[in-house]
Amino acid sequence: MDKSTIVNGLSVDVEDWFQVGAFENTISRGDWDGLELRVGDNVARILDLFDGAGVKATFFTLGWVAERNKPAMRAIVERGHELASHGYDHTRVFTFTRAQFAEDIARARAILEDAGGQEVTGYRAPSFSIDARNRWAHEVLAEHGYAYSSSVAPVVHDHYGWREAPRFAFNPVAGSDLVEIPVTTALFRRRRLAAGGGGFFRVLPYGFSRWAIRQVNREGRPAVFYFHPWEVDPGQPRVAEAPLRSRLRHYTNLTRMEGKLSTLLGDFAWGRMDALAAREMPRSLAWAA
Repeated sequence: MDKSTIVNGLSVDVEDWFQVGAFENTISRGDWDGLELRVGDNVARILDLFDGAGVKATFFTLGWVAERNKPAMRAIVERGHELASHGYDHTRVFTFTRAQFAEDIARARAILEDAGGQEVTGYRAPSFSIDARNRWAHEVLAEHGYAYSSSVAPVVHDHYGWREAPRFAFNPVAGSDLVEIPVTTALFRRRRLAAGGGGFFRVLPYGFSRWAIRQVNREGRPAVFYFHPWEVDPGQPRVAEAPLRSRLRHYTNLTRMEGKLSTLLGDFAWGRMDALAAREMPRSLAWAA
């Protein structure tokens, strides 16, 4: 075992199998309530996995999910994890006006705090959708009293990315204590590689993630890792009408995910995102682009 002395950030983006970006043009939001809800059972499996590994994590949760899964929200909090916001219904932030975004995060926060009985101080944008197009989103989060955000992917990607953003913690709003904790990237020949989990973790060999996290820890910084409850659910319904590329991204290696997660949890030290943000805030870079 190669346990790092650096405590990395472990996070779960809590959304159900039909709410993902890969299916946003295939499954209508108006149809969601008629589909099978599986996220509650999957969260329970993840909580057991975390208990077995002796780790705590942050669950960035959709308000829509929390409304319909209050027992799961209470279980997250009662078992020592952080409940944080993922917005209300997975709408990408760059599609909002400033006022619409403010309404979305206020709505989601009220639902989450009611369901979990815990103050919500952290936020992650759906699909890491805070970027150069909507820098004002950080200002809105600061105005609403959030302590931290983990909403930036400092890479180039077909679905998201802000390649100019810093790789590590930064202060996006001058005069505010709000800290942004970007999802992890590794460097290879000066090129940034997405290495924070999700589909990359499922599809690529485990050795890539181990190499990337070790690299970040050697830089003296914590890694930020994320995955989704549907990724530990090989039995979920198949969306046959979705584009082939979307289906490949979504369904590849679902049967292997839980085993890979168990290895990852044993190889490194992990903790909640709020604690990580508090540790990183004093050395965060001032970068109000």
